[in-house]
Amino acid sequence: MKNIIALAVVATLAACTSVPKENYEKKAYEEHQRQEKTVAAAVEAIPKWVKAMPNSDNAVFATGSAVSNDLSMSEWKAKMFAFGKICIAAGGKVEQQGKIFMQETGEFNNETSELAIKTMCPSVDITGTEVREVKHIAEGSRYRTYVLVALPTGDANMLQVRKDRLAAAARAKRRSDEVFKDLEDSLK
Repeated sequence: MKNIIALAVVATLAACTSVPKENYEKKAYEEHQRQEKTVAAAVEAIPKWVKAMPNSDNAVFATGSAVSNDLSMSEWKAKMFAFGKICIAAGGKVEQQGKIFMQETGEFNNETSELAIKTMCPSVDITGTEVREVKHIAEGSRYRTYVLVALPTGDANMLQVRKDRLAAAARAKRRSDEVFKDLEDSLK
């Protein structure tokens, strides 16, 4: 009889402890499902031009994406990434330094990351690069911005053509001044 009572107490305690466990597991499962839906919705909202950038014989394209609590910061960061990619596509170099710390404990992980990018592009001229598309979406309580930029090439890059003409005119003016000064000096 004592064994039956002890078994009943153990069964009752086991039943009591499994109820909260199921509730917590259910909450964790529901949270996981919510996060999956959020990620799926975010992926679905990615603009077509990010998944398949436009092709052109007269331009080079690049995209950037960034997230922030501030809409302007999100857009600025996305543009910075896109301009950095255009610089690289045009043969330039972008300085980048990153640090990542990851810690995993069982099913949980913690990540802290830092990324420093210097978007100066001194080795190539990306004059004429233009922002072609900008799309903002809500990502939870934050802003996600996608940016498409284009760098026209050759004669299609009117700003670069104008800049090159002005530089050529300035060189010609300097050179003509030098030639006439040399001529005057030789006549003395």
